[in-house]
Amino acid sequence: MSGLGLTIPLDSTPLARQREQLDDIEASGFTDLWSAEASGADAFTPLVAASVSHPSFRLGTAIIPAYTRSPALMTMSAAALADVAQSEVVLGIGTSSEVIVEKWNGLRFHAPYQRARDVATFVRRALTGEKVDMACESFSISGFRLDRVPQRQPKIMIAALRPGMLRLAGTVADGAIINWLSPTDVHQVTPYVLEANPQADIVARLFVVPSRDLTVVRATARRAIAAYLNVPVYAEFHRWLGRGEQLEPMWRAWQAGDRAAALTAIPDELIDELFLYGTPAEISARIKDYVDAGVTTPVLAIMPAVGEPPSSIASVAAIGRAYTGDR
Repeated sequence: MSGLGLTIPLDSTPLARQREQLDDIEASGFTDLWSAEASGADAFTPLVAASVSHPSFRLGTAIIPAYTRSPALMTMSAAALADVAQSEVVLGIGTSSEVIVEKWNGLRFHAPYQRARDVATFVRRALTGEKVDMACESFSISGFRLDRVPQRQPKIMIAALRPGMLRLAGTVADGAIINWLSPTDVHQVTPYVLEANPQADIVARLFVVPSRDLTVVRATARRAIAAYLNVPVYAEFHRWLGRGEQLEPMWRAWQAGDRAAALTAIPDELIDELFLYGTPAEISARIKDYVDAGVTTPVLAIMPAVGEPPSSIASVAAIGRAYTGDR
């Protein structure tokens, strides 16, 4: 049976107070904590803090961009987290997007497949303490050796959308991290990973709006869909999934600079496919749909509802209790 993950940090609460939140999260049945790295907290600090206060959680990054940390630094960060942690650590690596890599970090978003492949290969070798000489398409590194080799080797996963990267996740990593998809889409995505590694872990980030107000949910979801699915990598992903005709009106309006029309063009049925909302029991049922489709680790990303107070820890914990209590 799958575990249940949660993306941290949850909200704007200072990391120094994260421990108080995690008491309730742990008691409600969550097994995993996952972090991301974009423009908020870095990925490792929240996990290190959690590992000290709540050592039972499995810890993962979803994701570290393959461009924004050097391969050696990424190795050192993952090794240090594994050295602190008393449970399993998963290093999730992904290409991220042009917005984050180029616009926010001033780097070149070039040859993403090769970059993910080369970074994952380097980190896998370097974490063992091997002296690594590696000249590849993405970089040339000579003579790096990790001085503090963790006793428990972190697993490595690759964030993947379309067939090439999905196959790579099954070939050079321990599994794939997927997001922005429905349970039905999982059936289209996972075979590319599992054909290379039938034992691969499939981690899915699931977007949750813990509200019962459908108007609020859809307003929140429309903003998120417009922000993400207009990014080229996600637009191409949804074309591949077969949503080109459904999303074309939004894309046209967005390209024309009409943001209001783009939001209006997002159909309700797409929101219902890609977002989890409602009562804890209703959200729990949707999580199970993903697991039944082949997800081994569902990870909830809590999205604050537009116009409503931030989601309380109690509401998040209620989802965990509903899910774990029904299994």
